[in-house]
Order: sequence, then structure tokens, then C-alpha cells
Amino acid sequence: MRMKPLCIISRLLLLTLLSINVGCEQPIGPNEIPATANSDINKLSFYARYAPSKIDIMPLTEFVSPGNTQQSKINIYVSLIDPFGSQIKSPGMFRFELYEYMQRSSEPKGKRVVIWPDVDLTDPTTNNDYWRDFLRTYEFSLPCEQANSQDYILQATCLCPNGKRLSSEFTLKHTK
Repeated sequence: MRMKPLCIISRLLLLTLLSINVGCEQPIGPNEIPATANSDINKLSFYARYAPSKIDIMPLTEFVSPGNTQQSKINIYVSLIDPFGSQIKSPGMFRFELYEYMQRSSEPKGKRVVIWPDVDLTDPTTNNDYWRDFLRTYEFSLPCEQANSQDYILQATCLCPNGKRLSSEFTLKHTK
């Protein structure tokens, strides 16, 4: 007789746990977009994971001296990288600054030599003009006076549409 009340209590407890655990909707996985009538905000937050998280100045970046009649320039190749490590195309505002390179210093970035006007790549047509699909990078060509034996530090900054400010530095070595 004692077994009967214990069995009834355990069955009631089991039914209570099952009713609490069972829900009306499937849980949303990390890669699924919830299906709601107004899911624009949810879609935007989903695609925000693909926004740039890092900027990189490619080693192709160099001084170019075309000749005596034309001014020297710097060809800059910039790559935007998403959180998954892939090079991506994204709108943004780019700023480039050139600093003197200070040898044997704890802070090698010395006096700023040049700051160029910002390059606005939020317009799709302008963005396509700078994009090099075969390299998966943006190419910028900026006028510059190169000292004969001076090394420089080039700083690239990108202001992304989500408000993030990404920055990278690259040492431009003097080439003969």
C-alpha cells in the first residue's frame, strides 16, 4: 500500500516536468532568422555579423614614381575582413594618413606628413570603381611627394556603416 502514493507522486511530478518543458515554438538556432510579420530589424541584426571586423593594408602597397612629368603617388591596397576571416566588399568612409617612420623608437610613428581627403565609398557606383575583384581588395591611388631615403608609416582608417572604426598601419620602405 505504501508503494501506491509514491508511484502517484512520481507520475504527477513527471507530468508536471513534461508540461513545463514542452513549448509551442521551436527554439531559434544561431543561423536562423525568426519568421515574424515585421522581421526587418531581425534581418538587419542577422546580417550585421557579416560586417567588416578588421582592415588590412596589403603588401602590394607601394610608392610609384612614373617619371619626371607626373607626380609620385602611393598605390594602396586595402582589404576588409569579416568575422569569419573572409575578404569582403562593404560601404564605408576611408581615411589615409602618412607619418614619418622613427627608427629605434618605442613609437615608430612620428610626425604626420600628409592627410588626404576622406574617400566616400557608400555609393555603390563609387564603391565599384575602387574595388578590384580579382584581388578582393580596394585600390586607392593617392598623390605624394616621396623623400629619397625616408621610410613612412601609412595608416588606413575605415568608418563602417554600423559605426565601427577600423584602423591598420603599414610601413612603407624606401625602394631604390
